[in-house]
Amino acid sequence: MKILVTGGAGFIGSNLAEELVKKHEVVIFDDLSTGRAANVKNLDMELVQGSITDMALLKENFIGVDFVFHQAALPSVQRSVDNPVLANEVNVCGTLNVLVAARDAGVTKVIYASSSSVYGDTPTLPKREDMKPDPRSPYAVAKLTGEYYCGVFNEIYGLKTVALRYFNVYGPRQDPSSDYAAVIPKFVNRVLSDRGPIIYGDGEQTRDFTFVRDVVQANVRAMESNATGVFNVAAGQRISVNDLADMVMAITGKRVDCVHEESRAGDVRDSLGDISRAHNGFGYVPRYGMTEGLNETIGRFERMG
Repeated sequence: MKILVTGGAGFIGSNLAEELVKKHEVVIFDDLSTGRAANVKNLDMELVQGSITDMALLKENFIGVDFVFHQAALPSVQRSVDNPVLANEVNVCGTLNVLVAARDAGVTKVIYASSSSVYGDTPTLPKREDMKPDPRSPYAVAKLTGEYYCGVFNEIYGLKTVALRYFNVYGPRQDPSSDYAAVIPKFVNRVLSDRGPIIYGDGEQTRDFTFVRDVVQANVRAMESNATGVFNVAAGQRISVNDLADMVMAITGKRVDCVHEESRAGDVRDSLGDISRAHNGFGYVPRYGMTEGLNETIGRFERMG
């Protein structure tokens, strides 16, 4: 089959493309604003450099495509707080463009990368798909809007869509250098260079960290199934940020003092995903625990360093 991955040169997208090229013809559509061509340089695929805000270019490249994995986005809650207009342009308008192009090209299904941030800071755990969303950042609003558009296109136009709510994805190829980098690559990068991890708040906030290969598995299973709708993709376990820092230091064999700073606007206190719907819908079962995932992630950082 011919498969197109928007944002396919990014962290999650490149890991997904690496799996898909084993069986399918793959086209990666990426403007390389946060993705890197180096992530996919060794893959047998076509790389189209372009933005999802460019409808004409999308339509041109969607011709003959069977499935679309929509990973492209302007990532990070904090980035969206800093620039909500740009976050809306890329994450809302860009997603609508992808859906329109997919509809017009006769694509079979779009698998959309959503986010657990749509749940907001409600105290109920674990988070279930039938809970009322409570987005607390422009990023979360945009991801939820994308979900609604997916549902509408499924209902009105018959374009099959799946929205996968990712919970704190980590793993190889995650960029630690950006100001908006996720917590695990930042922790690993700082500890390996003998600097203390920066923890926002008291560090007792918890996260359901999901290894990227489990996210790839969920995407492929969602494509191959008849499932439509919204599904959590998580590990189904949570860990505090303080304990995460201890784990990183234990695996690296380095001990440094953590640096505490004020909590950030838009951050949620606790996160834990109920993954029973994804399990029942398309057989998703996470295969990686924190120890295994962190060991592989840190090993990649050490080899790069």
